[in-house]
Amino acid sequence: MWSSSRSRALERARAVAVAALLLAATVVHGAAAAADPTPAHVHKYFAAELAGEARLTWFGLHVYDARLYVPPDFDPLDPVRRPFALELTYARALEGKAIAETSRDEIARMGFGTETIRQRWFEQMLHIFPDVDRGLRIAGVNRPGRGVRFLVNGQDAGDIDDTEFARAFFAIWLDPRTRSPNVRAGLLPGLAPR
Repeated sequence: MWSSSRSRALERARAVAVAALLLAATVVHGAAAAADPTPAHVHKYFAAELAGEARLTWFGLHVYDARLYVPPDFDPLDPVRRPFALELTYARALEGKAIAETSRDEIARMGFGTETIRQRWFEQMLHIFPDVDRGLRIAGVNRPGRGVRFLVNGQDAGDIDDTEFARAFFAIWLDPRTRSPNVRAGLLPGLAPR
C-alpha cells in the first residue's frame, strides 16, 4: 500500500515536472520572439533590428506609434544611404487624403523638391495611402537608389521610385527640422540632438 501511494506521488511529481518543462519552453519561445520584434514583412527586405519607437500625440490625442527598423550599419545622419523601415501603427481613424496632405505640407515646409515635384509626389501618395482605422499599420521601406515601398498591414501597397522623395518623406520623422523632435528622439535614441 505504501509503495502504491509512493508510486502515485512519483507520477504526480513527474506530471508536475513535465508541465513545468512545457511551461518553461513556452516562456523561452515567447522571450525569443520578444527579443526580435522585427516583423516578417520588414525582414523580407533586409536584416533589421528595432532602433527605436515613439508615440505621436496631437493636443493630447494619441495619433500613432512609430517604430524604426534598421540594419546594423545604419547611419542616422545619412539614413537613406541604407535600407530601413519606418512603421506607423495608427491609434485613430484618419483619411488617407489627410495623411498625404500632411506629408506634402511637411515636405514643403522643410524645402524639399519644387512645387511641381511635390504635386507629383502628393498624387502618388494619394493612390497609396488608405483611410486608416485604429490598429492599421503603414510601413515605408527605404530602398537605396530606388525610393520607397509602402506596405499596409504587411502587404505591398505601392512604390514611389524616387530617391529624392525617399529623402524628403523620411525627413518628416528623422530630420533635425522635424515638427516632432520627441518622436525623432524615440526613433533615434542614441543620436544627440542637433
